[in-house]
Amino acid sequence: MEIAKELGIWEQVESDGWESLTNAACGRVGGIMRKRLQEQRLKQEKEEAQQG
Repeated sequence: MEIAKELGIWEQVESDGWESLTNAACGRVGGIMRKRLQEQRLKQEKEEAQQG
């Protein structure tokens, strides 16, 4: 939802559902989600390594 709002597609999702998005729009959302999850995981691993 946060990413859809950032990309300016949330209104379309809200009114027509996720299935109304193009493959390209879905890919952008998925790509950003993957990138953010990877960044979170790397940050967490780095913090754990610093702790011990």
